[in-house]
Amino acid sequence: MSIALLGDPIVQFFILVVVGTFVSRVMLRHQRAGRLIGQMAFFVCLTALLFYHGIVPYEPSPSQESVTLRTFTGFAKIVWWVNGAWVLIACVRLFLIFERKPREGRLLQDLIVGVIYLGAILSIVGNVFSVPIGTLIATSGVFAIILGLALQSTLSDVFSGIALNLGRPYSVGDWIVLENDVQGRVVETNWRATQLLSGTNDLIVIPNSILAKTRLTNLSSPDESHGATVTVRIQPTALPRIIADVMQNVLISCNSIQKNPEPSVAITSIDGQAIELQLSFRVRDMSLTQAAKNEIYDLLVRHTKAAGLKLADPPGTIMLPMQQKPETADEKQHAPGTPWRLVSNIPLFSSLTEDEKEHLASHMQRRTYRKDAVIAEQDARMRALTIVRSGVVSITRREGHRQIELTRLAPGDYFGENGLLMGSGEVGTVRALTFVVTYEIGEECLAPLLHDRPTLAEELGAMLAKRIEAEHHLFANADMLGHGAHVTSLSSRIKHLFQLQQHD
Repeated sequence: MSIALLGDPIVQFFILVVVGTFVSRVMLRHQRAGRLIGQMAFFVCLTALLFYHGIVPYEPSPSQESVTLRTFTGFAKIVWWVNGAWVLIACVRLFLIFERKPREGRLLQDLIVGVIYLGAILSIVGNVFSVPIGTLIATSGVFAIILGLALQSTLSDVFSGIALNLGRPYSVGDWIVLENDVQGRVVETNWRATQLLSGTNDLIVIPNSILAKTRLTNLSSPDESHGATVTVRIQPTALPRIIADVMQNVLISCNSIQKNPEPSVAITSIDGQAIELQLSFRVRDMSLTQAAKNEIYDLLVRHTKAAGLKLADPPGTIMLPMQQKPETADEKQHAPGTPWRLVSNIPLFSSLTEDEKEHLASHMQRRTYRKDAVIAEQDARMRALTIVRSGVVSITRREGHRQIELTRLAPGDYFGENGLLMGSGEVGTVRALTFVVTYEIGEECLAPLLHDRPTLAEELGAMLAKRIEAEHHLFANADMLGHGAHVTSLSSRIKHLFQLQQHD
């Protein structure tokens, strides 16, 4: 009798449902892939069981069956259709996960899931309850028209969202700009609206119907790099070609912009008051634009000063005649020269007195280097601190078969402090990218100051530690000191190098 009971289709059905529910909902509840496999296996077994007993889920049940059998058949068909819908929905979601775009495909996923559920419900109504689907759809037409009129605005957003999803003018993560100057990074697209995160970290919600009608610019397409320009006006005290070369040096020395494609300089206008130039460049990402512009503005001041150029006033500025007091011979004699200004602008020597700065300035050596000339090889010890007066210098490090550019130096920057103050080699090869003018402060120039004032070693050690901390990418691979060097160890190193131990 127990064997006959097990052969009953109702008993088999409920045993299969209990086992399938326990396996997929209890044993595999923390395993998404395993739960999907379990669901698919349950659906296949359920299909085989129903067909084995002559129950076809997609056909109406025979009317001559008993009430109990008809009830069971209807319930089994409902379970079959619901599980079939779940399996299809799980496959859709799994596909989006494999595509690694679950958020971009959310709208499309919801649309497909809705169609699957609607199809399952209509199939249950038609095949289980034997209700004519065509008549049901026809009688619901009036209701659909009324509902459509009431939800006209919402439906416009929905269908606009579908059109935007299929056209894919943007994706989640792209930075877009609308024609009304609203801009931000796309963080989510749903049925009703698209959400942008602005540069001020504010969330902007734009209805899809409005977004579909407006003109937008995708700054992240076809790639993440972004182009930008800076306009500068220079007084026409030199030939336009010379001024353009100085502006090109500004772009060459900028570390925040991309070197490929090469940045460019264009002269846009010229008059009696100014030569206007446009500096065009690209950055790796939209978020780096402002940082790159800030660096370019700093380099503009440094390069124009080094070249003896002056920035012009904005267009339309009325120039008032000014009476300038003629400079006396005594003032001309005591005016600070280029070496003194270079020493005064170096943070490393900020603790020096005016007399000590004057001593260094009077003993500095001026040198020039042609384009592509090697100023110092990697690991070679330099016995002088070298300050860039004009031009652009590149520092590249060789690691195996790779050449890594560490940084580029502009007027006012310096190198060689590793060898002069620590006795170590250069972290990379120093090369002139343009014609370069430098001023050098050698050991024989700095030694008298340290012997006259031994406490200067601690001051230089403190300033050097700050430089290493701020620019650790230049010192991380140094042969003797790296990131996080202590002031005491640096000061001791300087004292030992200049033989100052007897003054402690």
